[in-house]
Amino acid sequence: MGENLTDADIKKIEEEIKYRELELRPKLLEDLKEAKAQGDLSENFEYYVAKRENNKNNSRVRYLKKLIATANIIEDSSNADEVGINDRVTVYIEEDDEEASYSITTGVRSNSLKDIISIESPMGKALLGRKAGEKIEVRVNDNYSYFVEIRKIEKGAGVSGDITI
Repeated sequence: MGENLTDADIKKIEEEIKYRELELRPKLLEDLKEAKAQGDLSENFEYYVAKRENNKNNSRVRYLKKLIATANIIEDSSNADEVGINDRVTVYIEEDDEEASYSITTGVRSNSLKDIISIESPMGKALLGRKAGEKIEVRVNDNYSYFVEIRKIEKGAGVSGDITI
């Protein structure tokens, strides 16, 4: 089974594929052609770089197409009072005696440095489908878990970021 993706994720990936195929690829091929015209390829650094960049672009396009082809399409809607994908959630973490806010998303848009967490993460799994006021256990592994209380759910205030994988 593939990556869990929403229709919005698919659309973003398709936009990146379109950009890479219709805008970036012609530019990279032109760079490659110009570098090749400079002569001896064995010592032509520009040719090496242009070829590498073109190969990276082609590889990314293949990867993105495979990602879509093998995706598990999931619904990104949720009840008005429940945590869902693309919502911003404020929780109170008992162990740390502090509040934190997280945007909930699919794995392809997660970025822990920006407090954007995946529905596959321990916190994301624990929050998904829960309601404000609930105290829930976040199970990290068999030996460690902690409790959080959902303080606030902001519907649709979550992620609009780029695909990160």
